[in-house]
Amino acid sequence: MKGKKILITDTILRDAHQSQAATRMRFDEMEPVLPLLDEIGYYSLEAWGGATFDSCLRFLNEDPWDRLRNLKKYLKKTPIQMLLRGQNLLGYRHYADDVVEKFVEKSIENGVGVIRVFDALNDPRNLEASMKAIKKYGAGGKCVCEATISYTTSPVHTTEYFLKLAKTLEDMGADNICIKDMANLLLPFTAYELVKELRAELKPETKIHLHTHNTSGTGDMINLMAIQAGVDIVDCALSPLGNGTSNPATEPLVATLKGTEYDTGIDIEKLLPIVKHFNGVAARLEKDGFLNPKVRKVDINTLLYQVPGGMLSNLMNQLKQAGKEDKLMECLAEVPVVRKDCGYPPLVTPSSQIVGTQAVWNVLMGRYKTITAQYKDLQLGKYGKVPGEVNPEVLAMCTKNGEEVITCRPADLLHDEMAELTEKVKSDGFYKKEEDVLSYALFPEVATNYFKWRKAKESAVDTDMAANPDKVYPV
Repeated sequence: MKGKKILITDTILRDAHQSQAATRMRFDEMEPVLPLLDEIGYYSLEAWGGATFDSCLRFLNEDPWDRLRNLKKYLKKTPIQMLLRGQNLLGYRHYADDVVEKFVEKSIENGVGVIRVFDALNDPRNLEASMKAIKKYGAGGKCVCEATISYTTSPVHTTEYFLKLAKTLEDMGADNICIKDMANLLLPFTAYELVKELRAELKPETKIHLHTHNTSGTGDMINLMAIQAGVDIVDCALSPLGNGTSNPATEPLVATLKGTEYDTGIDIEKLLPIVKHFNGVAARLEKDGFLNPKVRKVDINTLLYQVPGGMLSNLMNQLKQAGKEDKLMECLAEVPVVRKDCGYPPLVTPSSQIVGTQAVWNVLMGRYKTITAQYKDLQLGKYGKVPGEVNPEVLAMCTKNGEEVITCRPADLLHDEMAELTEKVKSDGFYKKEEDVLSYALFPEVATNYFKWRKAKESAVDTDMAANPDKVYPV
């Protein structure tokens, strides 16, 4: 296949520090090199969405909307990319369509130029509202709609399955199709096959964007094979926070493709001062205990157990709290059983936590002696349609008290929320802009604590509201 210039999305401002350092990079640590990043020639800079929204409010005392606007002041040439969880937005439940539409509208208005939208179950119905909003408010080239295949492996996740899903998303209006290999389960030759088949199936103008990690050490090979198969864009992270549980490092790929038919056009010399700066940021994150050197090492457990790194950490933590750390191997063996019983969902937030927790309960208490509310909801279709067939015996346990399986789009059961949420934020005395309502909608308690801290700071009463959320401050 004839080569073409490869485009790069750099994740140093979002997924890189989310994957390695608990999303603790502050805006002031980004600001000094934003003008330099803007001159590199990236396809986009992933800088918002994912866990950044929660982390800004919860830990950094930053308004995530202010961060977005400040990023846009510097990034005049390079589109800001965000990650959006479909009907979940950036929270952990489904939100009503009016909240989804308003969130997308404000994201684009404040500076987002590429929205990568995905659903944990690959249920296109959970992407409908957000994709329609992206096309509506991003019209005229203001924002790219990048719909996503959440990649995983199972008997039902065949190449044909992914091709059908990609075509459905394209028909729904996607400008790009992203292969999101969040757990680094995609192998190099499989990547070649999948990208080649997608390129043949999709319209020539639809870009294919590959996102993988380097947890199991295969990320660079995956990117290289995908490039040879016809991928348009790949995700990388500058080396101070690249590789390991993060995305493959940027500089080696730029160097590898230099002078070839796939040359990125990026001048590696221009990356060096940026790399030097982020080496300092990484050192601060490590010093403060957020960046563990272990996350940079190859961990083949992801491929052996089909369990993403974050999910493995959660399993180990749950067992530690229960004083049953010796049960880890049993839990790892139970995960595929639980996953099969609920129709082989991809293991990504929130399904990874749901499946992992149920596996722990099965090992500690006996198989399905206790069923979590979230696992029951997954069986009942409240998160969307799972890819495969659920185990009828387990489903019977989940419906023994008369519960019904829903077959409609889950959001169809929700009533509009924006008016009520707006009134709540206003009555509490925290309303300054529409974006405050959206922050509250996603994280009510966390946003309220932030609003109290903001008000205290503005009134010069004191600045410890994040640590003292129950203090009473003048309204």
